[in-house]
Parts: sequence; structure tokens; C-alpha cells
Amino acid sequence: MLYAIISQDIENSLTARLAARPAHLDRLQSLKSEGRIILAGPHPAIDNEDPGEAGFSGSLIVAEFASLEEAQNWADADPYVTAGVYAKVVVKPFKKVLP
Repeated sequence: MLYAIISQDIENSLTARLAARPAHLDRLQSLKSEGRIILAGPHPAIDNEDPGEAGFSGSLIVAEFASLEEAQNWADADPYVTAGVYAKVVVKPFKKVLP
């Protein structure tokens, strides 16, 4: 089943986010190579594709997991969580309708 992992950054997260980014991307690449990722990306803190020093306000990942528990465990082990980038992470089932 698909699950949405919706994360909210702490204020001024850019420095911590950049430091943890390589490890975060490695985990996403693993999901991609297994064919389990639908989409993933950050939410720019301002209305601009490249927010520069404004940074990001959070992230969204939609991926396939065997269960909600597995998705939650995966999200809890994210390098952005352990680095203190995320203030809050919500994991919930997701039903893809389009495209």
C-alpha cells in the first residue's frame, strides 16, 4: 500500500537540512531502486522553486510499504529526523487516484 510521509521542518532548518541531505537522499534512492517511491521532495519556504537562504518548510514522500507500521518505522529513522530537521512527521495511508 502507498503511504504519505508529511514532514514539517523546524524554523531555520537549512543548515541542518544541508548537512543531513546526502544520507536522506541515499535512503530515498534505495526506495527508488526498489521501485517503491512515487514522489518525494521538499516544500520551499517561499513561492520559488529555488528558495535560497529561505530554505524549506518540510517535505512530502509518497512510497509503498507493507504496512503503516513499516512506513512509520522508515520515517522515524530518516536522517532528517535524527538530525533535528523535522519538528513533526505524519505518516498516513495514501490512495493514488490520478494520474
